[in-house]
Amino acid sequence: MPGTNLTREEAQQRAKLLTVDSYEIDLDLSGAQEGGTYRSVTTVRFDVTADNGAESFIDLVAPTVHEITLNGDQLDPAELFADSRIALPGLLAGRNILRVVADCAYTNTGEGLHRFVDPVDNQAYLYTQFEVPDARRVFASFEQPDLKATFQFTVKAPDGWTVISNSPTPEPKDNVWEFEPTPRISTYITALIVGPYHSVHSVYEKDGQSVPLGIYCRPSLAEHLDSDAIFEVTRQGFEWFQEKFDYAYPFKKYDQLFVPEFNAGAMENAGAVTIRDQYVFRSKVTDAAYEVRAETILHELAHMWFGDLVTMEWWNDLWLNESFATYTSIACQAAHPESRWPHSWTTFANSMKTWAYRQDQLPSTHPIMAEIRDLDDVLVNFDGITYAKGASVLKQLVAYVGEDEFFAGVQAYFKAHAFGNTRLSDLLGALEKTSGRDLKAWSKKWLETAGINVLRPEIETDANGVVTSFAIRQEAPALPTGAKGEPTLRPHRIAVGLYELDDDSGKLVRDERIELDVEGELTAVPQLAGRRRPAVVLLNDDDLSYAKVRLDEQSLAFVTEHLGDFESSLPRALCWASAWDMTRDAELATRDYLSLVLSGIGKESDIGVVQSLHRQVKLAIELYAAPASREALLTRWTDATLAHLRSAAAGSDHQLAWARAFAATARTPEQLDLLEALLDGSQTIEGLAVDTELRWSFVQRLATVGRYDEAEIAGEYERDKTAAGERHAATARASRPTEEAKAEAWASVVESDKLPNAVQEAVIGGFVQTDQRELLASYTDKYFAVVKEIWDARSHEIAQQIAVGLYPTIQVSEETLTKTDTWLASADPNAALRRLVSESRAGVERALRAQAADAAAQ
Repeated sequence: MPGTNLTREEAQQRAKLLTVDSYEIDLDLSGAQEGGTYRSVTTVRFDVTADNGAESFIDLVAPTVHEITLNGDQLDPAELFADSRIALPGLLAGRNILRVVADCAYTNTGEGLHRFVDPVDNQAYLYTQFEVPDARRVFASFEQPDLKATFQFTVKAPDGWTVISNSPTPEPKDNVWEFEPTPRISTYITALIVGPYHSVHSVYEKDGQSVPLGIYCRPSLAEHLDSDAIFEVTRQGFEWFQEKFDYAYPFKKYDQLFVPEFNAGAMENAGAVTIRDQYVFRSKVTDAAYEVRAETILHELAHMWFGDLVTMEWWNDLWLNESFATYTSIACQAAHPESRWPHSWTTFANSMKTWAYRQDQLPSTHPIMAEIRDLDDVLVNFDGITYAKGASVLKQLVAYVGEDEFFAGVQAYFKAHAFGNTRLSDLLGALEKTSGRDLKAWSKKWLETAGINVLRPEIETDANGVVTSFAIRQEAPALPTGAKGEPTLRPHRIAVGLYELDDDSGKLVRDERIELDVEGELTAVPQLAGRRRPAVVLLNDDDLSYAKVRLDEQSLAFVTEHLGDFESSLPRALCWASAWDMTRDAELATRDYLSLVLSGIGKESDIGVVQSLHRQVKLAIELYAAPASREALLTRWTDATLAHLRSAAAGSDHQLAWARAFAATARTPEQLDLLEALLDGSQTIEGLAVDTELRWSFVQRLATVGRYDEAEIAGEYERDKTAAGERHAATARASRPTEEAKAEAWASVVESDKLPNAVQEAVIGGFVQTDQRELLASYTDKYFAVVKEIWDARSHEIAQQIAVGLYPTIQVSEETLTKTDTWLASADPNAALRRLVSESRAGVERALRAQAADAAAQ
């Protein structure tokens, strides 16, 4: 990671020594249209608890430091500034004023102050992204979350531009924007967004409260900005969160800024949330995309309280920050009376939890409350455990203590710690008081241990089908090789659903629900003894707990025939997830998983589940199927996608989803002819709008199979000369099945550092094609020859894209494992890079096991 790697110990020492009062930050961005560097002047006021003569350091990443003035004394930058730190020598008094004048650099990596030029209007657009340690790229700062302060920004910008920050936007004078100081917040949630952005404004008003709302995007996206829908979700969030948290929104305005080339989904800058502008939809998307966008909007809004108002002391509580926002955003979607997505827990079970289960079975699995020793640790910890497992466990905690008691504890927590920093124990202590539950043992087993449990029903019946005994067996499988810790049995609060097939409707309906605590290895459920055995017994119904669930043999056989017949979407999603998990665990052959999907997907009404099944089937066939049967399974699947495309309701979300699924694996001459015909308009499918984004899906597939070359790709780019079009064209060029195309793509990513983050991601996405294993085989050795050097030289986001994206995941062989092991043993990578490569290796190892299982099932 470029820049000195701050350790937790250093942060603790600095926090004991310093109390930071305020920052005044003056930036001259008047040359932003041309790029290069900009003048940054920071004045920071802070107190020192020790006697005179203490020493410390402040963080800064900058090409040049011109001046350092401490308490009126000029200091020598050449002596004090090195790498990413300015040493503050033993001159610190009780009250200190530090002034630093530097030249800082614009970036194209999505870190620090990112600069992007829109090809539509050739205007530059800037935004900051500071989490985890990148405020130091823009101004001198004590870069750790527990040294909160007020921040006053003054920014000079080009004529006609707008500047947005955490405080309300002032009227500029001579293109200088002087913002009022913020409340006390952490460095990483400060923000600046600068450029000729388009904006729409509104207000949230209720019971005398009035909060200005703003939505921003580039002018080239303005025609696609559905601001009314975004404001609607935002207002629902304000209503629900303020009621549940019993604490008024803590900042003076709330802006949401859709910005280009954003690495994450969004960022919770206080009062100025940045969001990836792919969420401004240029073409028709399914309702699942709107649901995901709404969850992102609500997630960031929840952070205004949990994360911004009250902030973690150190990054080991990052999980709580992200998990709380995830849990409450989905709870809001499910519970708000005007929500479009009351089924949001189905989406959570289908997507977020499958991510968590996958992450928790990697060699890098870790306790939810991870041990974060330094910045390297936290930068690779934005994972499925930090977000999805943590949110799953919070949902379990709500079931354990009661929803009313949970939010009563949260309310007390916000009131006690507003604008301060906390540890997990502060929240748990508040919840213990409101619930009366002792959470110490719960916390130890759920938050301080790694790994996943498996719940299985054990049912015995008599000759007449009457249940004589029912128990739930809990297993704690061994942790993956290389993972730290021991398997742990945990307390689970779950529901057991008993389902029968209704003769009149043909639907599987819940006949009875039993909620109970599962403790230890075997938990008896005497309530079921003496009743006739139901058609399906579903453990963890309503998805209250976090565990892998297995169906008993009789329920599995029934579900195989009737999975699509569940009346409700959530039990369907739980069964789909269980089947997918069994496929990944080599307990269900890929061919059988495909048969299960094909038998039930036509009845699946939840479009998000349908699209997940599309992705999972493709992945299963390409990585988990026995190589000898892969082509036959792909043919069977692609034929099915085309049949569903033709039969889907005209103009429906399902029709669009099936069109994308068909394009992803189209392979026969006739199928590829259809893609070309749909592109040139010589054939149509009623209701299917072959719009900009769908066209690129077709073009990229035709390029991958060699039908389209540079001329056709360039022609499509002429139709869509936008930033998105540029990315799509880069993907199409890199996907072509020629040695020259692969060499060109590889060189642009590995041998040069000029590509912006989003374009590099697009090239990597095109480069790796499962159809092209033989063509890409020689790049395995090339990857191991360069990955450590790239990691050491590039910024974190850029290096991680390369380390993960170019790993030879599709080369599923023992040879790949051996080469990986040899590299891990000899290259001496740091902990972060070792983790990423080890996770990728685990994917190959899992695929080998699944392929063997699929071959054995033939």
